[in-house]
Amino acid sequence: MRHGMANKKLNRTSEHRKALLKNMLNSLIKYEQIKTTLPKAKFLKPQADKIITLGKKETLQTTKMLVSKLQDIKSADKVKKTLSKRYVNRKGGYTRIIKAGFRYGDNAPMAIIEFVDRDVEAKRVDKPKKETSKETSKAVEKKQASA
Repeated sequence: MRHGMANKKLNRTSEHRKALLKNMLNSLIKYEQIKTTLPKAKFLKPQADKIITLGKKETLQTTKMLVSKLQDIKSADKVKKTLSKRYVNRKGGYTRIIKAGFRYGDNAPMAIIEFVDRDVEAKRVDKPKKETSKETSKAVEKKQASA
């Protein structure tokens, strides 16, 4: 019988599962939307909601708990300053899961997990801005002149 067994194991050891959860939480907080498999998204959703609820409390203890759970100060700051302010009037349900078909290679069910009322621009945090053709041609000329 499955009494007292709350979480899925995801075919991973406990340490790997903890690391996976932490990395997915950090990515979700940073980009506010990630694409993953459906079981991983269902595993991540309650944890992400708990992190936002924890960030809504304005104490030093909750800040320390956020940093210890996320292991990333930037993510903890974003939760405290941005996300908790965005969801002040909401009592729960900060994330949603959208089914996104099946993966090509192994036919695994895919899903998109995202924050409700997310910032669309957060998806482009790490993408460098495209250079214009004039700047590119100047850079090429400088390289040729120095060679």
